[in-house]
Amino acid sequence: MMHVWQHLKTITKHKFLVMGYCFRIGLYRQGLGHDLSKYSWTEFSQGCKYYQGNRSPNNAEREAVGISKSWLHHKGRNKHHFEYWIDYSADKKCPTIIEGMRMPRKYVAEMVMDRICACRVYKGNRYTSQDPLEYFRNSKEHLWFVHSKVMEELEFLLTMLAEKGEEETLRYIKNTFLKEGK
Repeated sequence: MMHVWQHLKTITKHKFLVMGYCFRIGLYRQGLGHDLSKYSWTEFSQGCKYYQGNRSPNNAEREAVGISKSWLHHKGRNKHHFEYWIDYSADKKCPTIIEGMRMPRKYVAEMVMDRICACRVYKGNRYTSQDPLEYFRNSKEHLWFVHSKVMEELEFLLTMLAEKGEEETLRYIKNTFLKEGK
């Protein structure tokens, strides 16, 4: 069954939430462009087909057919995802062929906004500022490919969010984190 209207509402709600959060931290261009690829046929059609309302349709697509073409399309076009930053290692001593590259801080900040808003959309009224950190910690063991500095920054920011709340964390990201990274 195709869930066109429900999927459109979900991705649009998420997109506008992230846009608002990005604007609050001064990332206007990223806010406007966030997740526009979700409206492409490749991503939108699969999102409608595998829509469930409580988690990403990419997971359901992957479970159903063994691969998520929608996700492969998405992560290759959106710099706020770890997976966009994977490349062959230039270090001959690297134990893996591929490794995560250092993400610019503006994309780490957008990733934090993305995680806040994804949790807000999927959890609804049950959302707390601890949810993005919990989601991160539940997937951390699978993120071996992520650059160590990016992991450190993301965990620091999500921990700050969980412990000090949104206002203080957004203020820190805007006034300190993004300025130090230039």
